[in-house]
Amino acid sequence: MLKFGIMVMPQHPRTDSPVKRFREAVELTHLARDAGFHSIACGQHFLSPPYQNLQSLPLLARLAADSGTMDLIPSILLLPLYNPVQVAEDVASLDVISEGRVVFGVGLGYRDIEYEAFNTNRRERTARFLEALEVIQRLWTEDEVTFAGRHFHLTRATCTIRPVQKPYPPIWIAANDDAAIARAGRLGCTWLLNPHVTLTTLERQMPLYKAAIIKAGKSVPAEVPIIKEMHVAKTREEAIKVAQPYLEGKYQAYADWGQDKALPGQESFRVPFEDLAKDRFILGSVEDVIQQIEKHHHQLGINHFIFRIWWPGMAAYHAYRVIELMGEHVIPHFLQRLDATTSR
Repeated sequence: MLKFGIMVMPQHPRTDSPVKRFREAVELTHLARDAGFHSIACGQHFLSPPYQNLQSLPLLARLAADSGTMDLIPSILLLPLYNPVQVAEDVASLDVISEGRVVFGVGLGYRDIEYEAFNTNRRERTARFLEALEVIQRLWTEDEVTFAGRHFHLTRATCTIRPVQKPYPPIWIAANDDAAIARAGRLGCTWLLNPHVTLTTLERQMPLYKAAIIKAGKSVPAEVPIIKEMHVAKTREEAIKVAQPYLEGKYQAYADWGQDKALPGQESFRVPFEDLAKDRFILGSVEDVIQQIEKHHHQLGINHFIFRIWWPGMAAYHAYRVIELMGEHVIPHFLQRLDATTSR
């Protein structure tokens, strides 16, 4: 079965009303719920001019009651910035509030300004990440935790708020470069595939992940999730016309932040839009989008697509229209295919 989600709250220009944009995010959640989507997700950055964005955990807690049975995915929490005790209790609280619908999405981050603001060192981010993840898992499963690490220390600590899901929510690790992807495999966690690289790069990296997880003696997770930029319209030309100015602005900001420098190889976001979109974004008519989803599914096994459909500065009605077309045409297409397979 293929699952579909949306990124519910992107960055917006600082000149926008945050209250208005929040209300639009609530409406987007209602529409996605009613259209048959399976999840909502939101990312995280701190100190992120030229954009503003609400923080993911309070936003998802607010949207829990509006989201029906959809999964709630912080995508991602910048784990090395945090104390793991706070994360363990905050995420467990969200899992209780949502009655067991949280996916625990985590990653390293890449922006120096965020590390400096949290009084941490980027060079220590991997060690902090690994220690924090271990502490969180132990707090969720053990009555008392004593931990003496390089970055975190606990003595007979007891986490009294536990997730509804046992032993804990699914853990998704976002990873860009080969070493981080292999690390996710060794930990036995689900790899949240990179939204910024090309399909060709992901095809090269998937065997690295699977080899690492198998070598570690762990099972390959059934869920294969990815975040993708996506816009669907009546025609491919219309989809590109609407999406291009917003995606160009967004990826210019990513380039300014150094996101493309965190990618494998020599990929750059400072290229013409045609080159940026090729093999990276899903843009087009309903038929185009279905074809591209199927291509990703067949070539990589992806079965949970989380779409970014709403970019900084974009009027909300464009995102609403995408939800409508997905609910009317794309999601039913895959449900019908599933029904046909099941009935054989």
